[in-house]
Amino acid sequence: MWTAKLKIDGMTCPSCTDDIEKKLNALEGVEINVSYPTGIGVLSVKGNASLKSLIKQIEDKGYQVIELDQKKTVEYNKSPGFTKNSQSLHVAIIGTGSGAFACAIKAVENGARVTLIEYNPIIGGTCVNIGCVPSKIMIRAAYIAHLQKNHAFEGIKKYKPVIDRKQLLAQQQTRIEELRAAKYESILEANPNITLVKGVARFKNARTLIVDQEHGDKTGIIADRFLIATGASASIPPIPGLAGTPYWTSTEALETEKLPEHLIVIGSSIVALELAQAYLRLGSKVTLLARNSILFREDPDIGSELHKILESEGMTILTHTQAEVIAYTKDRDSSGKFSIKTTKEQTLEGDQLLIATGRSPNTQSLALDQVGVKVSKSSAIIIDDHMRTNVKHIYAAGDCTNQPQFVYVAAAAGTRAAINMTGGDAAIDLSAMPAVMFTEPQMATVGLTEAAANQNNIETDTRLLSLENVPRALANFETRGFVKLVMEKGSGRLIGAQILAPEASEMIQTAVLAIHNKMTIEKLAGQLFPYLTMVEGIKLCAQTFNKNVKELSCCAG
Repeated sequence: MWTAKLKIDGMTCPSCTDDIEKKLNALEGVEINVSYPTGIGVLSVKGNASLKSLIKQIEDKGYQVIELDQKKTVEYNKSPGFTKNSQSLHVAIIGTGSGAFACAIKAVENGARVTLIEYNPIIGGTCVNIGCVPSKIMIRAAYIAHLQKNHAFEGIKKYKPVIDRKQLLAQQQTRIEELRAAKYESILEANPNITLVKGVARFKNARTLIVDQEHGDKTGIIADRFLIATGASASIPPIPGLAGTPYWTSTEALETEKLPEHLIVIGSSIVALELAQAYLRLGSKVTLLARNSILFREDPDIGSELHKILESEGMTILTHTQAEVIAYTKDRDSSGKFSIKTTKEQTLEGDQLLIATGRSPNTQSLALDQVGVKVSKSSAIIIDDHMRTNVKHIYAAGDCTNQPQFVYVAAAAGTRAAINMTGGDAAIDLSAMPAVMFTEPQMATVGLTEAAANQNNIETDTRLLSLENVPRALANFETRGFVKLVMEKGSGRLIGAQILAPEASEMIQTAVLAIHNKMTIEKLAGQLFPYLTMVEGIKLCAQTFNKNVKELSCCAG
């Protein structure tokens, strides 16, 4: 197989590309994609057709052709391995988020050349632009505001903070731009083997992408391997009256310059709870509608305890409640009001509505049916632990797949996909995958809950240690929350941990490593943990399987 890049002069309109493509693509083993704006044609040929004969066929149509480049390419079916000495492997990646860039960097390290395709005006995906980074900045600001009027220390005057949301947003966006420049844009600038193409990509066939660009332009990209890393977008429920109203998704909630007086939140999982508490602490009244209980997919102890904590801060939480009808009216002063009728025959009114009911994979525009890539009922691309789809040279990573929607999972998957594309063998192991929510207190989990273990016929023993038994929590005067550990009875191994604590996100990695290394509860309880730290709570909880920690002195091991 060989490819060639041609400069084609004499085209007078976009339909000229169709003229050339129709003639050459009818030939057996020949495929060409032509871009009208650039005048570039990319040939891919299997078989005996010569470049000279193909150029002549184009010139017979009245065009002038100059050969720019010709090279041999590695045919996937005939190439079990790939070495760094070969520069022929071309990897096309749809998306520019963490999974996409992780794949691009590793693929180039392994000798491939990479084309990234992005429809968004800015690169970097959800995390740095409209997800992890801005939400954590906002949550931290809300935490500082909360401490000013609600801390536990006598002798320090409390006062109501003055919030300038516009100034907070400007600082937030500046930091986002700095991180995007450092972690994404600079990589593109410094790496000549990574090319960025702007536009919406879709599969033409198993080897070719068509990129729809501005002004109706189209570019064809032929590659040996493909990675789909298109992420996910907010899922909007079909509630009567919702369409056409100025509701927020998480994107608008993170980018607004104005704090609402009364924010109504529909949703009860991580994004909903993080943003609901942040707005509450910044001064908005918040009402949250949960179809079930909050965090109903987690250990019930977490949802139950966090529900009490959020209500104690002033949030109104309506569980087992759904919105039946939504209306929006605009006042003369240009302000507006949402009116929501619920399944419990309540009517709620607020000046802003946030929809946070999950995220759906961005796969609809990819024309996956053209190549037979299988998707789930929710349109998530189905992949195995090597990030392979059912089409062997097409891989996928991140939120558009059936893997958990966490940025660190996407990045790990992207790296492993690149290794596998370039002849390696790398799987992703999600058995000890941490999950974190940045409410206050934070939630962090890993492994199995007690219920999940029992559903898998694993006999368990569990312990729950309230933070009242953790010396650092006592010193902080912040004892809301707990540490819960799940042990497999037969082996004594730790198989799960659920933590609700102010620094749960930092604590959880200890449990992750313990589970990954098949550590027993007894060995975990015997490890040296620094004092006074929140992570010592894991050691203390492990000790409760065999001791009463209330009867132990400080640091007793």
